[in-house]
Amino acid sequence: MTMTSYKNSQSNSWARWPFLGVATAGLFLGAIPALKARTDNVSNTTPASTRTVGTRNQDTADSNRAAAGRFGQSFAPVVKQVLPAVVKVYSSSKAQEMPPEAVDPMLRRFFGDSFPGARRSPRQQGIGSGVVVTEDGYILTNNHVVDGADSVKVQLNDGTEHTAKIVGRDPQTDLAVLKIKASSLPHLDFANSDQAEVGDLVLAVGNPFGLGETVTTGIISAKGRASLGLDYEDFIQTDAAINPGNSGGALVDTQGRLLGINTAILSRTGGNQGIGFAIPTNLARDVMDSLIKDGKVARGQLGVRIQDVTPAMAKRLELGESRGAIVGEVSPKSPAAKAGIQSGDVVVEFDGKLVRDSRQLRLAVGRTKPGSSVPVKVVRDGDSKTFKVTIRELASDEVAKDGTGRGSDKDTGTLNGVGVTDISAAQRRQFGVPSSIEGALVTEVEPDSAAYEAGLRPGDVILEINKERIQDAEQAVRLTENPADKTTLLKVWSRGGTRFLVVDETGG
Repeated sequence: MTMTSYKNSQSNSWARWPFLGVATAGLFLGAIPALKARTDNVSNTTPASTRTVGTRNQDTADSNRAAAGRFGQSFAPVVKQVLPAVVKVYSSSKAQEMPPEAVDPMLRRFFGDSFPGARRSPRQQGIGSGVVVTEDGYILTNNHVVDGADSVKVQLNDGTEHTAKIVGRDPQTDLAVLKIKASSLPHLDFANSDQAEVGDLVLAVGNPFGLGETVTTGIISAKGRASLGLDYEDFIQTDAAINPGNSGGALVDTQGRLLGINTAILSRTGGNQGIGFAIPTNLARDVMDSLIKDGKVARGQLGVRIQDVTPAMAKRLELGESRGAIVGEVSPKSPAAKAGIQSGDVVVEFDGKLVRDSRQLRLAVGRTKPGSSVPVKVVRDGDSKTFKVTIRELASDEVAKDGTGRGSDKDTGTLNGVGVTDISAAQRRQFGVPSSIEGALVTEVEPDSAAYEAGLRPGDVILEINKERIQDAEQAVRLTENPADKTTLLKVWSRGGTRFLVVDETGG
């Protein structure tokens, strides 16, 4: 049975997928709720006039691995070097007025809304960690450690306390920069996090559970992780124990150089289970420099909607390998549109660097200085093309969105279990389909179908089938009746944007 055309549409609910909870490594006291982690990137310049940042031996990745042998059975030398630069961060916020509905109904019944304390939340306090990165008092920590704080205090390793100023926060990377009035402070040099390798020894230093300076050791388990749902993610994964209160602490190499800012743990219990994440220093330094220099993080914008290239999609597009980011939609008058990039192009290189997936492209675009002109290499219909794109500053979250695609089933036709119809005016209003969108409206997708597994849902509009534009439901059905094979490349409009899906019904 092939895809079916219906005269009347019916609305189905969207499937919700369970996902593993991510517990951030920040410990909050009193009534403050569990914190959530964040992440991102920016420029690589370091304003020397603002501070002095050590950069010794940044290009000696091999020396990090060689150094491990020098410590024998003790990391005491590197711990003595690192501990003075890792600080405790105390944040607090004033009691807030609560809306009437937040007050216990029983209390309102007997006392009304005006009795003392009836509508005031308790004062909130939090404890986290931070890393001194300049001798004149700049400190890196997590945004979620100081988010919403009215006052922030920093306790140094020698026990002295300082009131800290929040220089800037970047929720998209879960980074924040603090400044205390001090000089000649012990501080950590930055390592080149791009040169770190899976298997390298690392130490995590922080203030877990408010106990004080604590050091754990492990290895880099993976790089380039994206697990917290942030706009910009490029985490270092480690099995070094990271617990609540370690947020904002240091992940260092065996030479005592800062490799990352500890941010979050993946846990079902809220405690350490051997999977921790740190923001790499190359990303953290970019964000810090922008916050200190400009008070904000200026990110580049390409103006496309992108998704990963799956193996099935790569085969259908004759790419040879499932690498790159496929462009689902190009925003009008965007840098990509002006340069000539089109929907369906697969971006394989950006600014001379290979693009593995959509996440990497998003990071690369975000870290590109607005106004820069960069080469973008794409594959279009089997041919390689290179465009010169002038990146502009991101004004809203338009850099990219993701999609997925897969499936399986068997029949003489394709898109089995999918119902479509022509788009009526009423359906355009119901599903929010713009007047400029033409195609076949999806009215039904059977839950056990390959199309459903690939991500097709009622309310989507099929714009193309195997690169052929769709004008109406009849054409869509006709193209699924005698296919050359059982994999179908779809271009669909969905929830305000376009994306590609591959429906694989080969049954294998």
